[in-house]
Parts: sequence; structure tokens; C-alpha cells
Amino acid sequence: MNHRKLALILLAPAFLVVAFTTVYPMVSSFWTSFHILNLAKSLELGRFIGLQNYTDAFTDDPEFWTVMRVTFTFVLIDVSLTIMAALGLAILLLRAGFGQTIVRTLIILPFAMSPALIGISWRFMLNPDYGAFARTIGAIFPFMHNVDYLASPTLAMGALISADVWHWAPYFTFMLMGGLASIPPETQEAARIDGATNWRVFQDVTLPQLAPVLAVAVILKSVFALKVFDSIVTMTSGGPGRSTTTLSYFAYHIGFRDYDFGYAAAIAYVLTAILF
Repeated sequence: MNHRKLALILLAPAFLVVAFTTVYPMVSSFWTSFHILNLAKSLELGRFIGLQNYTDAFTDDPEFWTVMRVTFTFVLIDVSLTIMAALGLAILLLRAGFGQTIVRTLIILPFAMSPALIGISWRFMLNPDYGAFARTIGAIFPFMHNVDYLASPTLAMGALISADVWHWAPYFTFMLMGGLASIPPETQEAARIDGATNWRVFQDVTLPQLAPVLAVAVILKSVFALKVFDSIVTMTSGGPGRSTTTLSYFAYHIGFRDYDFGYAAAIAYVLTAILF
């Protein structure tokens, strides 16, 4: 037996697992999106309706456009704040030293937590009666005392974005630290010798060389933000109203709350198209 055949045999179990857990569900749900399938009415796959589920989303469901607006608002703000926070932390932590080593070790802790646990924790800490965050903010800003953050559409979105930034900023901090460390220091020194200030060195020398890493970070964080689900379920449940309902949670709600799996599959593939 040659090495190629042996490799295929050894990889076969992994291929089968991926096929049954990823490929089959994707193909099955794509086929379902062209049918009527409402488990509240029937357990059988309904009649073929073509693109009607998709056209209904874009033309007959006003909630869909509300969810689209919420999704892109969340992604735009979340990605921007995460990358800016990560870049700032990467610059501060780039220098070696005992203090920086401790901070680098501690800063990864938020990323080690599951998004579901983060959502639950932040929900408790924002509780106006006993939450640590709510009490601290109320002590600093008395006019914010007894504010129910998760009952306000704007504040709930802000809280959700804050939790997601807190979770993902460490990951991208280390990514950008690697990018900054790969920049040749000679280019920065040459700019300083020519009289450039630290800001001009960063803007005209460091940032252009960091651009490829930043581009990858922005793409990855955009994908992660579009797929956010766990923290929404445990923190806001998409509310109040639809103010924190993104496409991923909307598809879940339609499928597992309203049992309209045909329409939910169509919404999921709209999200898939955006991700691609």
C-alpha cells in the first residue's frame, strides 16, 4: 500500500464526520429553503415553492429589514471598536518587560471564556439592583443610577457590543502584536532621523506596513460579528423588541421558536451569502 492510499484511509473517518455534521446539514437546509416546512403544522417536508421564502424575506417581511439594519450596525461598530482597541493594546504591550509579560498573560483570559458565559455574566453585572457594572457606572455618573441597560434599545446594543469587544480584543491584540513585531525597525528609525514625529512614523511608516495584517483582522472579525449568537441568547434574547436581533439569531428564532424551518433556512442562507 502506497503512502497516498494510506493517507486517504487514515483521513476517511474525519471526512465522514465532516460530511455528516457539516456537508449534509448544509445541503439539506439549502433544499429545505425552497420548500414549505412548518413543524407547527406538519412534520413532513411541504411543497416546493422555489424562491418564495427568499422573496418573502426581501419584499413581505418588514422585520427582515429591521434585522438587517441591526446586523450591519452591530458589525460596523463592533469591528471598528475591536480593531481599534486591539491596535492600541498591541502598541502598548509590544515592548518586552516583566510588567508587560504579566499583562499579556492576563489579557487573554476574556478570550478563554465562552461567549455564552460572557453573556450571562454581563447580564448579571448590568442588573440595576445588584450588578457590579451598573453600580460602578451609577457611582461615577449619578444620573445613570438605577438605569436598566438591557431594557433600552440603544443601551442594550451598547452592552452587547461592549461584551463582544471585551471578548475578542485580546485575540486580535496578539495578532496585531505579531504584525507590529514583523515590521523592520530600520524603516521607523529612518523616519525619525528625518525628523518625523511618533504620530507621523505610525501613520506613514508603521500603518502601511501593518495594513495586510489589519485587513485579515478586519475580515475575520467581520465574519465573527456576523455569526454572533451565544451572547445574544444569554444576554439580551434579541430584545428589547428586535433592537439586538441579528440575522443569525433571527434565523434561530424563526426556526426554533416559530417552527418555520423553510423560512429560517432561507434567512440562514442570506447570511451565508453575506459571509461569502
